Amino acid sequence: MKKNLLITGKPGVGKTTLALKVVEAAGLKPKGFYTEEIRVGRDRKGFKIKTFGRREGVLAHVEYKGKPRVGKYGVDVGSFESVALPEVEAALQDSQIIVIDEIGKMELFSQKFRELVINALDSPYPLLGVIKDYGDGFIQKIKARQDVWLFTVTMENRSSLLQEILNALKDIMG
Repeated sequence: MKKNLLITGKPGVGKTTLALKVVEAAGLKPKGFYTEEIRVGRDRKGFKIKTFGRREGVLAHVEYKGKPRVGKYGVDVGSFESVALPEVEAALQDSQIIVIDEIGKMELFSQKFRELVINALDSPYPLLGVIKDYGDGFIQKIKARQDVWLFTVTMENRSSLLQEILNALKDIMG
């Protein structure tokens, strides 16, 4: 039976916004994390991680000079692991729904995160995740799992997709 809901689509189409709307509309207490842009005026300077347990940290920033890098952003794997991973580990113990936003290039620099994603997918709890629209073998394997519902969000369907995902979640939760 499918119990994992993954949202994919092009950058900037509203994947994270949709995932957060699903959680809110379902009235569930999520555990996990989501990402937000760091903006200065109109310029995007990076991305931060926010947990539902009210912790936050920087995932990537233009001023971070370390490696690894994705485009102009230096990825702070240590910050990501110290903020996001404990929240996902806690969710694996007990959760109404696990939220992982995002399973993407920056996050996948962490081998520990890759392992936690698999553990979350295999856990007894439903997973609501945002996943990169294209990617390496790891991303493709996750999308091809038999227990995954994959929803592709576009500018045209992002309003109607909310109800479709809520219906799938209702099926999962009984």
